[in-house]
Amino acid sequence: MPAYNKSIDVYIAKSADFAKPILEHVRELIHNTCPDVEEKMKWSMPFFDYKGEMMCHMASFKQHCAVGFWKASIMKDPVLRETAASETAMGHLGKITSLKDLPPDKKIISWIKEAMILNDNGIKLPPKAASKEKKEIVVPDYFAKALAKNKKANATFEAFAYSHKKEYIQWITEAKTEATRNKRMLQAIEMMTEGKSRHWKYAASKK
Repeated sequence: MPAYNKSIDVYIAKSADFAKPILEHVRELIHNTCPDVEEKMKWSMPFFDYKGEMMCHMASFKQHCAVGFWKASIMKDPVLRETAASETAMGHLGKITSLKDLPPDKKIISWIKEAMILNDNGIKLPPKAASKEKKEIVVPDYFAKALAKNKKANATFEAFAYSHKKEYIQWITEAKTEATRNKRMLQAIEMMTEGKSRHWKYAASKK
């Protein structure tokens, strides 16, 4: 009998209506292909482990779902490797808003099987090269002024590690229009007022 984690049952039940059939379908494909899979909640999203190692994961957001493979960077499919290398999107299949957005079951199953083989053979991800980037943050004047008007947000930002500061700066400066930039600044100030990092939703859950 497949082993289902109740926490993931709850996660799916609380997801948006459009997301439920996507999550349920991906989950069943994984279980049917890998009967020995182990379900776990990590970083507040469903993960699927095999042979004691992470294999793949899925997530639900307000307007889309995401699916990813832990070792995508060393899998055969060039699209998986490219998205894994860029690290610009959550998951490796793009934004999924309906079952139609998913690749054919046959392809997903082939990826799951390949991920299983990697775990069977004990193949690990290569260690990440040490970053040579100079860890200096340049805060744009317009963002610095916005921060100065909110003591809590400014204190949170100043206390952040380099990576958290960088995430906010990049998000704001990459906006293509001034309206989008201003909207992101307001959202950033609001989140930092609450002491939250840019990707606080994905922080490891304390279980």
